[in-house]
Amino acid sequence: MTAPMQVSYQDIQQVWREADAIAEIEHAWLFDHLMPIAGDPDGPIFEGWTLLSAMAAQTRRLRLGLLVTSNRFRPPAMLAKMAATVDVVSGGRLDFGIGVGSRPGHPLARREYEAYGLPFHETDRAVRNFAEACTVIRKLWTEDKPFDFHGDTIQLTGAFCNPKPVQRPHPPIMIGGRSAATLRVIAEHADLWNLPSGDIADAVSRGALLDRYCAEIGRDPAEITRSIPVPVSYDQPARTRAAIAAALDAGFRHIILGLTPPYPPSVARWVADELIIPSQAV
Repeated sequence: MTAPMQVSYQDIQQVWREADAIAEIEHAWLFDHLMPIAGDPDGPIFEGWTLLSAMAAQTRRLRLGLLVTSNRFRPPAMLAKMAATVDVVSGGRLDFGIGVGSRPGHPLARREYEAYGLPFHETDRAVRNFAEACTVIRKLWTEDKPFDFHGDTIQLTGAFCNPKPVQRPHPPIMIGGRSAATLRVIAEHADLWNLPSGDIADAVSRGALLDRYCAEIGRDPAEITRSIPVPVSYDQPARTRAAIAAALDAGFRHIILGLTPPYPPSVARWVADELIIPSQAV
């Protein structure tokens, strides 16, 4: 993962192009914020979906996505159209990451809404909208005819998406979150679940709750791949390897290694040699 803030487009481009040629690296990620959430609050940051489309056009093998899209930023039908376009551009390599949106208690993230004129609804409404968004997005990717949708928070008339995503029935849906309300949506809609925190004790606790919610709706929890971020330490790779091992032991098989700028030379090759290959050998 290369968070697109406090960094140049050329630096991200270089890392992704290098990673695309390294078989041990399976996927690459950006994030979805409109203003920096770390470092200089007025520093540079790129919009996630337009940058992802550029990276999709410049890579050939990597699966790719946003960790994760804020459902608060864009109308879900528009988001479905954008994601279908990126899946076409990438030749069917999109993992569709989505979540409710920024936490109310995160001041650097919260300021994005006032700065860009976006509403910040209370959590209950935001979660209801998110659940409906997951339904609408999936229908837009799979329905062969225009349809109407009349939900609690979303109203659509004659909704239709053409072209469809390359992947059928649709791109894998990764949902990020840890709250009980979000885990219920994950149980129903997700192909992958990303826990935003790397805290293993919390991961195990939240995973057990997800298992319970899956059981309540008759879904096999094994159908949902568990994903977790692991920050990369360039100076102490052994510490990062230990964090990877702990995540694997806890049942998280989809590991997202977070790179911080400035990126060392040939950082993707370093990640493969120092982190991924040793972890696969254990």
